[in-house]
Amino acid sequence: MGNRLSQIATRTGDNGTTGLGDNTRVSKNSLRVHAMGDVDELNSHIGVLLCEDMPAGVRTLLVEIQHQLFNLGGELSIPGFELLKPEAVLALDEALAEHNEHLPRLQEFILPAGTRGASQAHVCRTVARRAERAVVALEAQDTLKDTPRQYLNRLSDLMFVLARVLNRHRTDGAVGDDVYWKSEKLAQQE
Repeated sequence: MGNRLSQIATRTGDNGTTGLGDNTRVSKNSLRVHAMGDVDELNSHIGVLLCEDMPAGVRTLLVEIQHQLFNLGGELSIPGFELLKPEAVLALDEALAEHNEHLPRLQEFILPAGTRGASQAHVCRTVARRAERAVVALEAQDTLKDTPRQYLNRLSDLMFVLARVLNRHRTDGAVGDDVYWKSEKLAQQE
């Protein structure tokens, strides 16, 4: 890999194309490149989230997710290749169950807000949804395995749950909570 990355500015993309992992060249505006870019952006946003204070288990989980997203990007860059395994989706299902078990049941919609970590987790959630839409669009044009779509779908759900976890994680000992949407229903109850 080191030899492949010895020259970063190759200028081969100056004509609006980019090389895929199978050495084919495609337009930088292709559905495949959009999906790869959305996954890359998601991974970068998770990197920003990792700058925040969080429980050690959440940190470990997010680092593993970054590795799996790199696998997903690699899979998208090599048509017909599989790098992201179905076990990665199962791991997200397990993490969802584990982290959601300790959260109070939602009575109302929540806003993407709260602590900086929770807010960044919501950004990750929305970028995961965009990446999922890009993968679905690519599937309409090209054959893909189910795992990439399923992984992104589960990951967006997990990021919602982790945002709630991060809103409750406080180093000062205080108890945090979600930021609730002020609906008419809530206003009538108060």
